[in-house]
Amino acid sequence: MDISFFSRGLIVGFSIAAPVGPIGVLCIRRTLAQGRAVGLISGLGAATADGLYGSIAGFGLTFISGFLVSQQVWLRIIGGIFLCYLGITTFLAKPAQSAAEATGKGLIGAYASTFFLTVTNPLTILSFAAIFAGLGVASAGSNYLDSGILVLGVFLGSAIWWLLLSTGVSILRKKFDDRSLIWINKISGLIIIIFGIIALLG
Repeated sequence: MDISFFSRGLIVGFSIAAPVGPIGVLCIRRTLAQGRAVGLISGLGAATADGLYGSIAGFGLTFISGFLVSQQVWLRIIGGIFLCYLGITTFLAKPAQSAAEATGKGLIGAYASTFFLTVTNPLTILSFAAIFAGLGVASAGSNYLDSGILVLGVFLGSAIWWLLLSTGVSILRKKFDDRSLIWINKISGLIIIIFGIIALLG
């Protein structure tokens, strides 16, 4: 067992999650509108998808990555349409008076939506493959234990980012009034719609 694979996985997971894209905007908005629990669970949905793609790259499952890349047009269309739908609902959403209760159904929906959005971006597998090669972990696929440690690191690295983001945003939540939240909904909705359109055009 090589513990360095775990630390490298942490770096990969964190670096993949940190750039603020449509998932980041969605998690920020959900944290402001519904509380830290919903924002964190949304992030964990993305972290699970990152772990899935990390396992494909780490275990050297080239036939799966090849299939995903070959179907990227349809996956981008599906993901783009879903992004546009979420953007429109976010734009039209009214601010909640208080953080929503962390009910099972609401948390499952938050988790599933971000997992689906992340997994419909098959180009993520290419990012993992490139970063793994750059960090010198491309050979992990020859050792299942090292690959498993690497994937665990990827998931936890991504999860740490979403924990930091949702916690930081929830601290700021009390400083926003209803008028501010309305504007946040509209701006977030527009940004998510733009990401959706880009995915469709891409």
